[in-house]
Amino acid sequence: MIWITIALLIGLLALSIPIAAALAALGLTLDYFYSFLPLRLALGEMSWGVSTDFILFAIPLFVLLGELLLRSGIAERMYGAMSQWLSWLPGGLMLSNIGPCTLFAAVSGSSVATAATIGTVAVGEIERHGYNERLFLGTIAAGGTLGILIPPSIVMIVYGALTETSIPQLYLAGIIPGLVLAGFFMITVIIACVWRPAWGGDKIAISWGQRWSTLPDLGPPLIIFVVVIGSIYSGLATPTESAALGVLMALVLAGWKGRLTATMLREALEGTMRTTAMIMLILIAATFLSFVVTSVGIGRQVTELITDSGLTPMQTMWMIVGLYLVLGMFMESLSMMIATVPIITPVVISMGFDPIWFGVLMMLLLETALITPPVGLNLFIVQGVRTKGQIRDVMIGSFPFVVAMLAMIVVLVLYPDLAMWLPNNVGR
Repeated sequence: MIWITIALLIGLLALSIPIAAALAALGLTLDYFYSFLPLRLALGEMSWGVSTDFILFAIPLFVLLGELLLRSGIAERMYGAMSQWLSWLPGGLMLSNIGPCTLFAAVSGSSVATAATIGTVAVGEIERHGYNERLFLGTIAAGGTLGILIPPSIVMIVYGALTETSIPQLYLAGIIPGLVLAGFFMITVIIACVWRPAWGGDKIAISWGQRWSTLPDLGPPLIIFVVVIGSIYSGLATPTESAALGVLMALVLAGWKGRLTATMLREALEGTMRTTAMIMLILIAATFLSFVVTSVGIGRQVTELITDSGLTPMQTMWMIVGLYLVLGMFMESLSMMIATVPIITPVVISMGFDPIWFGVLMMLLLETALITPPVGLNLFIVQGVRTKGQIRDVMIGSFPFVVAMLAMIVVLVLYPDLAMWLPNNVGR
């Protein structure tokens, strides 16, 4: 039954059926052929349960927060300020791509929003300053992936809801690995530009006075980050309530900057509704599929298959990592997580691994999937903000950062305390 299920899923995806429809169709097929009860009758109640889950209400709020930051110009000014502070290093504005991505990820919670926002602002700088185009595009695609690791992360909320894991603990666990990964990306750029200085473009002469004058532009994102994360760990708000506080603060800052208009609000709300509808439809379909998979015994079969393989827990973990790296080449990252986590996580926990640590590892694996062809979503996002060229350029430019991500995955597996130190010492 396991192999039939896998074959059906691959076949549906190969037909380019939308992932929500593919997951629902797979669930209905398994229900029809393998269940002795009509499990589809529970679909309505499941849809209502997922749609009214208080934790998941944070998703549209964080999406709206990212939309407001993008359309109010706060993200653009943040990029300008960060570029002036980092321009003296080898790689110049390529490091400035990663720095703003890190900061924007820390307030938007979305990899797609991060890559689209920074890409829109930065792409015009390639020819202006003579950068290596492929590597420059790779920094945007890779930097955008930080949106699902550095809190507040929308994908972490979904993982927490699927596995009943503490979201505040997940947020704490993602901070250090997220910053370390951003450092890995920057080191990758510096090494490349020291090896090939011409890739680093023209040096930008900026006085310290100009740098200091841009500091106020870094203030709004930092304020929102402090409000969102601080309200959670001070006990003043749940993750959902903190998302609402972040939206309120973004509205206040947009109004203060004179960018709060009816048109801006309408565009932000329309973008939020489109993204939220897509995520929720996938969640509903995945919840039903998980219910069917558990009911017909596939989850138990997977557990028995891994248990009877004779592999040690660490060998099994490396096998799981390899599986996700392969799946990430062909499946959209959020869909991949939703379709597999309900099956894989119980196995991981039964082998003695911490679900919070595995959540951070999962985010790293999903990040890698975002920039591995042929289905890396961030590759298409970055290509979409260009006015010319082929997506092959973005893929080639992203390859060094895939290597950096693989190195980070190895470090996290070998040194789990990198993720668990903050949850063990702060969050409990």
